[in-house]
Amino acid sequence: MTRLREAAPRLTVNARLTTSLLAALGAIVTIPQSASAQTAFTLPAPPFELPMLPSASGNWTVMVGIGGEYRPEFAGSNNGKFLPIPIFSIRRSGSIEQFRGPRDSASIALLDVGNFRAGPAFKYVDSRKSDKYSELTGLGNVDAAYELGGFVEYYLVDWLRLRSELRQGMGGHTGTVADVSADVIVPLIQRLTISAGPRFTWKSTNAVAPYFGVDAVQALASGLPRYDARGGAHSVGFGSQISYRINPQWEVHAYVEYEKLLGDTADSPLVKLRGSSNQTTVGVGASYSFDFRIR
Repeated sequence: MTRLREAAPRLTVNARLTTSLLAALGAIVTIPQSASAQTAFTLPAPPFELPMLPSASGNWTVMVGIGGEYRPEFAGSNNGKFLPIPIFSIRRSGSIEQFRGPRDSASIALLDVGNFRAGPAFKYVDSRKSDKYSELTGLGNVDAAYELGGFVEYYLVDWLRLRSELRQGMGGHTGTVADVSADVIVPLIQRLTISAGPRFTWKSTNAVAPYFGVDAVQALASGLPRYDARGGAHSVGFGSQISYRINPQWEVHAYVEYEKLLGDTADSPLVKLRGSSNQTTVGVGASYSFDFRIR
C-alpha cells in the first residue's frame, strides 16, 4: 500500500507531462507547410582536412528535436518513469532523406554515399541514484555515462535499413556496447510512414557490472545475494514507429520499443528478485530540420 501511495504522485506527474507533450505535438501539426529547407547560416572552412575522409565543405542538413519517453525507472526495473529525450543528427544536404529510428544515437554522417552512411555516434546514459528507488537500496550510485563511438547503416533496398553502432563508455561505465537493428520502412499515405524491425544489443563486462553486479559490501547492505555480472548478449527486442512529415522541416512521431534482457543481465538478482527482464519504452517526439553551409 505504501508503494502505491508513493507511486501515485509520480503517475499523476507523468500523465500531466504526457498530456502537455501531446498537446505540443498537436500544435506543431498546425504549422503551415513550406516548400523546402532554408540555409540558416554559413560557417568558415575548417582549418585542416582529415585524411581518408571527404571534405567538410558544402551544405549540411541538421535534425534537432525533443521527445518524451515512458520507460523503465532504471535498467531492469519493472516500474516506469517519464523523461525528455533530445533528438540530433547531421547529414549532407541533397542526400537521400534520412530515416531515424528511436534507438539511434546522436550521429553525424561524415560518409554519405548512395545507400551507405557512416560516422561518429554519441549516447548519454543517465546516472542511477540508489536513494530514489527502494529496489536499489544498498547498491550505491552509478554516475552518468558517456558513450562515444561510430555507426554504419546501409539500405539494402529503399524500404529496408540495416544499422550498427559500436560505442565505448566513459564515466558510470567503461565498457563497450554494440547495437544492431533492422527496420522495414513502409509509406502508408503521403507523408505518413510506419516502420518496424528487430534489435540486438551486446555489452562487455565493464558495461554490465556497474548496473547488474552485486559485490560483497552491496550484498550486506541490500539483502541481495552476491553476484558477478559478465558481459555478452545483453538483449533482443522489437520496435515500431509511426511518423508524419508535416513539411520539409517538421516531423512528428510516436513509437514503442520492447527489449528482453538476456544472459547474466537477466540472471542478476536485481532483475530476478526486484525487477523484470521485460523492458518496454513508449515515446513521442517532434523534430525540425534546417540547412547550413561550410565554406
